[in-house]
Amino acid sequence: MLVKGSEILQHAHKNGYAAPAFNVVNMEMLQAVIAAAEAEKAPVLVQTTEGALKYAGIGMLSTMIRYAATEAKVPIAFHLDHGTTFETAIQCIRNGWTSVMIDGSHHSLEENIELTKSVVDVAHACGVSVEAELGRLGGVEDNIVVDEKDAMHTNPDEAKQFVAETNVDYLAIAIGTAHGKYSGVPKLDFERLDTIKKLLNIPIVLHGASGVAEDDIKKAISLGVNKINIDTDLRVAFSDKVKDVFAKTPEEFDLRKICGPARESVQEAVTAKIRLFGASGKA
Repeated sequence: MLVKGSEILQHAHKNGYAAPAFNVVNMEMLQAVIAAAEAEKAPVLVQTTEGALKYAGIGMLSTMIRYAATEAKVPIAFHLDHGTTFETAIQCIRNGWTSVMIDGSHHSLEENIELTKSVVDVAHACGVSVEAELGRLGGVEDNIVVDEKDAMHTNPDEAKQFVAETNVDYLAIAIGTAHGKYSGVPKLDFERLDTIKKLLNIPIVLHGASGVAEDDIKKAISLGVNKINIDTDLRVAFSDKVKDVFAKTPEEFDLRKICGPARESVQEAVTAKIRLFGASGKA
């Protein structure tokens, strides 16, 4: 069933688990996410980035994901990940997304507040939930590139001001994770997370979780993280299986025999994340 993002996130917030949010770029990845969510009886968010919009087209993604979510037996929210402009967020709202992220973290605090509030005002009037980001994560995700020296952790006092002035539904914070593959071992600032959660008392989002140690993920959830984004791990699961197929059968040209096993590999990865985040049986 297709639902608002806040419906899933508020349930996770009140019940102490993290809703998994999976980025997809094609039909097979979408099918894998839905199949795993149904098998685990878990609510999930299906996410698309601006890069995915350019790759597949907003109409194609909207039609495909909304159909799959509507037919699903568990709650599915349809989320825009890292929308960088007001125009992109509004376009997605018009095309059926039930949750949008406006990422103004590259702006000053005042500009981020202004941009986020402008999206919140429109989205809430349309029954759509909004995520924003405060602080900056290092790494690379589609068209978002942040050098490590430019990444900064979220300031708790600024977070309180930001939420009060924007009325955003959930907030992504920077506590030491990064987008893409890690070059080292991430060290998360759990004290900062705990402080921010207690100040805001709203769902907190963790980006850049692919590659973070399971114990750290569990601790972050225990301290109030209620949405965790997974992108890189799914891409790796899909591409590694495709490579494996060609390694074993280099002459294969039937796409169903190439993408089918990749879909199964992604479903296994999704299932593992659902269980790790404590979302199984929460639908």
